[in-house]
Amino acid sequence: METRQTEVRARGRESVVAGVRALALAVGGLAGSIVLFVLTVVSIALVPLGVGIVTTPWVLTGVRAFANVRRVAAAEWCGVRIPAAYRPLPAGANPWTRCFRMLGDPATWRDLAWLPVDMTAGFVTALLPAVLLLYPLEGFALALGLWRVFTDGTYVGWWYGFVPVSGEGTALLAAALAAVLLVGAYHLCPALLRLHFRLTRSVLASGQGELAERVRVLTETRRDAVDTSAAELRRIERDLHDGAQARLVAMGMDLGTVEALIEMDPAKAKALLAQARQSSADALAELRDLVRGIHPPVLAERGLGDAVRALALRMPVATEVDVELDGRADAPVEAAAYFAVSEILTNSVKHSGADRLWIDLHHTDGMLRISVTDNGKGGARIGAGSGLAGVERRLGTFDGVLAVSSPAGGPTMVTMEIPCASS
Repeated sequence: METRQTEVRARGRESVVAGVRALALAVGGLAGSIVLFVLTVVSIALVPLGVGIVTTPWVLTGVRAFANVRRVAAAEWCGVRIPAAYRPLPAGANPWTRCFRMLGDPATWRDLAWLPVDMTAGFVTALLPAVLLLYPLEGFALALGLWRVFTDGTYVGWWYGFVPVSGEGTALLAAALAAVLLVGAYHLCPALLRLHFRLTRSVLASGQGELAERVRVLTETRRDAVDTSAAELRRIERDLHDGAQARLVAMGMDLGTVEALIEMDPAKAKALLAQARQSSADALAELRDLVRGIHPPVLAERGLGDAVRALALRMPVATEVDVELDGRADAPVEAAAYFAVSEILTNSVKHSGADRLWIDLHHTDGMLRISVTDNGKGGARIGAGSGLAGVERRLGTFDGVLAVSSPAGGPTMVTMEIPCASS
């Protein structure tokens, strides 16, 4: 019973938030679309006179920013992704080049086609959830006595929807209609808001644009994977040259000296043999560390869950691990997830000032989901040169995503999702 009440309250909050957001979209979207559409038409009309060559890039930049705000809202509020596929502009381009490059971009014309759609059908689809949420307030107000402002009970003084309000009885009918509309708002507001964003996506995003975005992402992740592999090979070569290889060379020289001294100075030969044995042990330990850095044996033998538990045991702060994996993912996916978790844990220990960490791993709906939470000072960001940026690139090779929630003062939660099958 308590669970059901919690679900009802959560659904109610979601509907109210959707209605308020829809009202903001309807008002702000209508004003923004009209202003930008008029400015764009005027600016393009002035291109033959030369004035538009200067003004058009600025206006089109504003149109793109307006469209990008809607893309962000669609993704954050309803999970509707609207890819942006604008062609890049050359750095330091003059107004002539910027103007005609932007006018030659198909994405620009999709933006311009969207503006009249947004001020008409987009306005209506955004207004519907707000009306469903707010219009019932008028019906309830009529039933509470507002009807007396419009009539003395002898004639129809107001219409609420299709209900003619002429007295207390019809005012109660208006309240009944308001209750029906409120129930509709409870069930329909989130879906109608999602419908608005899907309409936006149908105009702003084309199949070719989405394909171009997909090609761009794959090109970047392939380049990152190649760069990462090259850097890893250089690291392995350097570690072998400076570590195990040097020890093995020294051990070979010691054994050559032992061979020369074994008959003349057995005591010194014995000391050199002991030194060579220690060098071989050190070289073996370095090789094991090197192999562990490439692919930890515990990961290969026991899977991602146990490998992460082993990582947690080595942390200098208290770390809790919760694993719900019904099988094993492919080895490359497990390796990427393992090293991503390792990097995030290292960052938490070094920079967050946390004294407690929580790791959650589970696999559902074809997706490996991992979250790492700490109770540190917060402020973590994904940026160029940061460890999180490297983790994001590593996951991008597998179409994985990284999200960071880290307000000032903490806590910090890093969430990773990698699409993969489990066997």
